[in-house]
Amino acid sequence: MEIKIKAQEKNNQRKVYIKTYGCQMNVYDSQRISDSLSVEGYITVNSIKEADLILLNTCYIREKAAEKLYSDLGRLRIMRAKYKQTPLTIGVIGCIAQAEGEEIIRRSPIVDLVIGPQSYHCLPYILKKVEKGTKIIETDYALEDKYMRMPLPKKEAIRHRGVSAFLTVQEGCDKFCTFCVVPYTRGVEVSRSVEQIVLEAENLVDGGVREITLLGQNVNAWHGNSSSTHEWRLGDLLFRLAKVKGLKRLRYTTSHPRDMDDTLIAAHRDLPMLMPYLHLPVQTGSNRILRAMNRRYTALDYQKLIERIRAVQPNIALSGDFIVGFPGETDADFEKTLKLVQDVFYASAYSFKYSPRHGTPGADMSNQIDEQTKDERLQRLQVLLGKQQQLFLQSKIGTVIDVLIEKPGRNEEQMVGRSPWLTPVVLKTKAPIGTMLDVVIEEAKQNSFVGRSQE
Repeated sequence: MEIKIKAQEKNNQRKVYIKTYGCQMNVYDSQRISDSLSVEGYITVNSIKEADLILLNTCYIREKAAEKLYSDLGRLRIMRAKYKQTPLTIGVIGCIAQAEGEEIIRRSPIVDLVIGPQSYHCLPYILKKVEKGTKIIETDYALEDKYMRMPLPKKEAIRHRGVSAFLTVQEGCDKFCTFCVVPYTRGVEVSRSVEQIVLEAENLVDGGVREITLLGQNVNAWHGNSSSTHEWRLGDLLFRLAKVKGLKRLRYTTSHPRDMDDTLIAAHRDLPMLMPYLHLPVQTGSNRILRAMNRRYTALDYQKLIERIRAVQPNIALSGDFIVGFPGETDADFEKTLKLVQDVFYASAYSFKYSPRHGTPGADMSNQIDEQTKDERLQRLQVLLGKQQQLFLQSKIGTVIDVLIEKPGRNEEQMVGRSPWLTPVVLKTKAPIGTMLDVVIEEAKQNSFVGRSQE
């Protein structure tokens, strides 16, 4: 994904191109980096050939992400030799930068700077050192609050990005699941302050945002102080953000089942602004594999939690994450995953083959699963999840739902909006972007709805 900000180009302005790999938090970080560099005189461009500075914001969750980075760096080496007559700075930032550090520059000498996720606020200073010919590797965990030291986006940038926005409220993870690199690349759990979050939310809404998604590697572990005697949790924060004038919708992702507390469940019951959509990864339906993953709950614990949530919000749509082929997974273990999916019913889901990540306990386990078995299991799981998604979409035909208009469609007088469950909705309307409409769902396609406005 490319971060694009509309700006008037001047010959004397430096230009940055940012390529973002991976999760929504990387998208958010790229936007904040773009905002910071704009203060330093950079404009963000859409063409890599125009750039004086190229930043690759990387993800390390799966092996193919690292392979893609080195492939892209190889293409950049060829491009620089062919097209660039002026100096070009190339930087690798994000989770692969944190994990591999010096290895990146060793394998790709064209890279001038490597910066981990906790040091983005240092980027303007680092670039000044790079301009003097110094290669920089900065992967220490900074003591400062990086977001406090990075400027908020200007209204022009917010409007260009659209009426839905991400807002990171929490980083890192203390869970240490045996398959996951996040604790090693993003560090331990850190929560931003209530004041920072509210200020940023108000700035986004002032720029035209109508829907905010709160982000965190383990977002429902967020906690903060309040003027009262109790510590705030994510549910408290959601109720506070619901008071921001002009904001219409709230979401949050990604959650851990162990941090789904009573306050957050109550928010799903009592806060209409909180969309009835929950991404709650389970990973597997086998208790034996859950123990091996260090998830610290059982399949039954997860299902009972879902029952509690559905009891207060029957309209909620569930999304999940699944890993097949974790070391030691037997056919019987996999069948338990299929059984859990059948029992829970998911409106959408993300499913993957287990990918060993260097430095995690799972990578050193002896009972690795062969790729053919992983492929077969993944195909069976995705068929089941796909059927459930289609059943969910079809169940909404004939219902009236709230739709937030987000962008023009392909045809004249056609617009595309977002349903409460994140599903795109295509409809004919002259309503401007940012409008909330009551829409009758007339057709369910593979990944979207076709609707008719009741305006």
